[in-house]
Amino acid sequence: MAAHGIAQGERFTRAERLRRRKEYERVYREGKRLNLPYLKVVLAPNELGYCRLGLSVSRKFGKAVKRNLAKRRLREIFRRHKGLFPAGHDVIFIPKPGFLEQPQQKIIQDLAKIFQIYEKNRSVSR
Repeated sequence: MAAHGIAQGERFTRAERLRRRKEYERVYREGKRLNLPYLKVVLAPNELGYCRLGLSVSRKFGKAVKRNLAKRRLREIFRRHKGLFPAGHDVIFIPKPGFLEQPQQKIIQDLAKIFQIYEKNRSVSR
């Protein structure tokens, strides 16, 4: 157990973040869009072999407190459930109104479903 009670494998490291504008632009340009009623997900394969997370929460979502809460929840889901995400992909989350009203378990289940469908469609199109 590391500092603050976070297991080593559950960390959200600097390497797992999309940080540069070019990285975001590439994912938006090349990525596949998946939609839930309360969340948009944009996925693009990368050459790294592990997932990276990007967050895009506009001012339309709400004031800073609300936007920051949404980002914290999404980072937490990514950090704790890395096995859920397709390996070797960059993922951008764009929360929609109603995101904060969803229970975290429902978000995780819905993400598992759409990633499973994404993987199935990806393997068929190869």
